[in-house]
Amino acid sequence: MKMKKKVPFLLVLMLLIGAVLAGCSLKGNSTVDNSSKDGVTTLLMYQIGDKPENFDVLMENVNKKTEKELGVRVNLQYIGWGDYEKKMSVIVSSGENYDIAYANNYVTNAQKGAYADLTELFPKYAKEAYDMLDPAYIEGNTVNGKLYAFPVNGNVYAQTMFSFNKQYIDKYNLDLSNVKAYKDLEPLLKVIKENETEVMPFSVGQGFRVLPNMDFVLGNGMPFAVDLNGDTSKIINQYDNEQMKENLRIMHQYYNEGYIAKDAATSNTEYPLNSGTWFIRQETQGPYDYGDTLLSTVAEQPIVSKAITDPIKSTAQAQMANFVVSSNSKNKEKAVEFLGLLNSDPDLLNGLIYGEEGKAWEKVGENKVKLLDGYKSNNHMAAWNTGNNKIVYVQDSITDEQITQRDENIANATSSPILGFTFNTDSVKTEITNISNVMSQYLDGLNTGTLDPDKAIPELNEKLKGAGYEKVREEMQKQFDAFQASKN
Repeated sequence: MKMKKKVPFLLVLMLLIGAVLAGCSLKGNSTVDNSSKDGVTTLLMYQIGDKPENFDVLMENVNKKTEKELGVRVNLQYIGWGDYEKKMSVIVSSGENYDIAYANNYVTNAQKGAYADLTELFPKYAKEAYDMLDPAYIEGNTVNGKLYAFPVNGNVYAQTMFSFNKQYIDKYNLDLSNVKAYKDLEPLLKVIKENETEVMPFSVGQGFRVLPNMDFVLGNGMPFAVDLNGDTSKIINQYDNEQMKENLRIMHQYYNEGYIAKDAATSNTEYPLNSGTWFIRQETQGPYDYGDTLLSTVAEQPIVSKAITDPIKSTAQAQMANFVVSSNSKNKEKAVEFLGLLNSDPDLLNGLIYGEEGKAWEKVGENKVKLLDGYKSNNHMAAWNTGNNKIVYVQDSITDEQITQRDENIANATSSPILGFTFNTDSVKTEITNISNVMSQYLDGLNTGTLDPDKAIPELNEKLKGAGYEKVREEMQKQFDAFQASKN
């Protein structure tokens, strides 16, 4: 799920199963003096999302520990989902003095020199956390040979899934065994359309993307991809790929059949995960989701999912939740020490992820917890963008076999051929902007099935040609060839 209405499950899960890292003061603002006082350094930290209701209580416990062990307190400033990118852009461009932030436009800002080089600081001041990272995190966040990110160790790989509201699967005794692609959904959607007039058969709206087995150099909103089922050495326009075209034709058919909302391309309508207003939705899942366990927990109802892409370690997953240290920070070492402690101390991290111990949860084993009546969605923080999932306790419903399988899946997942490839856009910035403007005219229409791809794609390609697409693709291919050669 993408944020709010269109966010992949990862973000909704994170909003509900956890929220975000926090700081010690609710009174601080962006002008707070993040300096040392009485031997204690106050770190100013920016985080995306909404503040837990029990923020003060959670962070009082955190700051007691960090002050004792590191001589550090954290003043975290929350910035809402919809405002984060704009406000952080202003903060970065103005050179404001802060210490830690959830990364925004990571590669671009790293290349601009906005973030501190952590290549040596990370393993020196946060060695335990560094050693627990999957190598894909380092590879996926290395920019021009240097590491600027402190990644949250979590779902290093992901798969796109069709997730089904199980109540309707059971009600109509539907068979999911043959569901492997978009074309396989038609008979299931038909049943719901004919029998459940208040239910949206396919939860599709603005921001939805048809996701074939591909990886994307500049994100799935731009026409530069590698076909994981084809020649992985070539950069292509995914909208010229035959499998992609066929998927878009199927989506257009579903749209015409009424399986998708008529205003899907412009709709902000939400189909809440914990409601019965939807039948199928598209989600992403990774190893720390334990199949449908966490999705069903968040939905407060059983959900069943079927994978339609392979498990891939990608740059997007490696950069899913990065923390960065400002290049202007006067407390770089302390900032890395704090992030290191947060990502290596189970007691510290789990007190944020689950909330107050004894009220929201209790430990029932070496690495397992039981949720109590005090566990609420707004009184704890999120695993995905708070800290190292490897040391987060699991709910007691998760078996030891599932944990073993999780680790095996991580080890066996394939790395994308473009993992770690960073495209330098300096010579084609104007063309990139032009291409982005063209894509914005077609993305939602094509992906929601609103537009007929056999008519819209030729129009799209003609406009891309005029925007300088081939110049960009050739430069990208040249750089990608060099990247591939450097790995051999």
